[in-house]
Amino acid sequence: MIINTKRQFFWCKIQKTVLLTILILQFLACAKNEPLKIEAFKTTSGWGYSIALKNKIIIKQAIIPVINDNKSFSSESDALKVADLVVKKLNQNISPTVTKNDIILLKIKL
Repeated sequence: MIINTKRQFFWCKIQKTVLLTILILQFLACAKNEPLKIEAFKTTSGWGYSIALKNKIIIKQAIIPVINDNKSFSSESDALKVADLVVKKLNQNISPTVTKNDIILLKIKL
């Protein structure tokens, strides 16, 4: 009786690869997604915001983006509105840049 060892080796290797792939996918599916945390902070001339992931600040914005002046947000709620927009963009895997149109649509006081 002749046993084809190449074929057995091939199937054994495929089984191990499939099992490893299933384990990796299961681990990734069970991994906890940490939400981004936003926080407003007081500046010398108004308000700013920060966005943190796992207690590490990834974005800190003390001035209103896309305007010519270095001016802070006039209220805490304005800063948080823009921070919410940036988080939504990050969660959708798009660029977190804020445009002048975004500022206008959010009714941010300039």
